[in-house]
Amino acid sequence: MSIEITNVSKKFHKITVLDEVSLILKSGKISCLLGASGSGKTTLLRIIMGAIPASTGKVEIDGITVPSRELLAQIGFMPQQEALYPELTIWQNMKFFAGIQNLKNDAFTSQAHRLLKIVGLEQEKNKLIRNCSGGMIKRASLATTLLHHPRILILDEPTVGIDPVLRRQIWHYLKSLKNQGITIIITTHVMDEVTECDNAALLRGGKILMADSVTNLIAKSPDGKIEDLFFLKNKEESLCFQ
Repeated sequence: MSIEITNVSKKFHKITVLDEVSLILKSGKISCLLGASGSGKTTLLRIIMGAIPASTGKVEIDGITVPSRELLAQIGFMPQQEALYPELTIWQNMKFFAGIQNLKNDAFTSQAHRLLKIVGLEQEKNKLIRNCSGGMIKRASLATTLLHHPRILILDEPTVGIDPVLRRQIWHYLKSLKNQGITIIITTHVMDEVTECDNAALLRGGKILMADSVTNLIAKSPDGKIEDLFFLKNKEESLCFQ
């Protein structure tokens, strides 16, 4: 599913958080939003999924204007903050959210076991969330987000607190989803992970400084480091991913 963001701005109490953001995110690509805290990344994610409205501008997914109840079942969203219930086990949380998505029990069971294996929690499924480490909760959240086979996957800092071996395994799985035509949008502060993505947009102060393929962005940086572009790029511009 392709996503078209057109001149999106957002204000909170007269403070501009996003300023005239325009992007086109194509199906079967992993797109990364880069920027410091307060740059507008999470706000943009929430507007894309329809959780909050834009002050001006619009977002369309396959030609359908967001927000749309029709699109909700197609979107998987993993927030940066913990969203699982601490008094429930990992398995109980997954089953609860599967019920919201109307997954049948057989489909849930096979999918849940497969995802827990991918995130390395198959032996911990009966552990209460309140007794889990931060990294374990992140992994459980990711597995829960993927339960209903979303066609759009929105991940806010998905690998924070996850060890390098599991991080590699998760990225391998995300790339397999991309190859199935899933549209994936992530935010990350881990610059090494940017190279795992197809495209990246650099945000600062609610504006896009630059958006291009990761390959092109690396070529534009003097030392092959995308983060250097935050210092080199003075002219603000909104571009579409190619």
